[in-house]
Amino acid sequence: MNPMPRRILKAIGICGFLVGLCALTSIGSRGGESWVRLVRMAPPGNAPVRILHFYSTAGSIRAGETALLCYGVENAKSVELAPMMEGLQPAANRCLEVVPLHTTHYTILAKGFDGHVAMKSLTLPVNTAPERNAAPANPVHLAAWVLPDTGRAHLASKLHP
Repeated sequence: MNPMPRRILKAIGICGFLVGLCALTSIGSRGGESWVRLVRMAPPGNAPVRILHFYSTAGSIRAGETALLCYGVENAKSVELAPMMEGLQPAANRCLEVVPLHTTHYTILAKGFDGHVAMKSLTLPVNTAPERNAAPANPVHLAAWVLPDTGRAHLASKLHP
């Protein structure tokens, strides 16, 4: 048996033994080494629920583009995100891909074991204007003519603010 399954089984065993005290959040391997990440969860009534972070990876996007909404919670029994997203679980660090068609206001609610609720919000601006071939901020007007007597073309430009 390679080391990855043994470590996974050990981590699951630890979490099973400490029911409600830890959560297995991720498993992976890199360069021949495997790792397991456990997050300590407080038993009911101890520590207050906290939202560690809630942010978007994009300041603004165009309609149809994707962005990531990332969140992290501590001592949470459940997590909800509005507009509704199904299947969210408490995690120390998780990102979800979103594709809003218009500017959207997102709110995360983390419910603690003691019944308290933590809340944070953010707005992801979406530019819904169709993209068009816009003129540059400072258009350049070009004029060309042939110089008499030389037969060479001359090009002149004028910058218009």
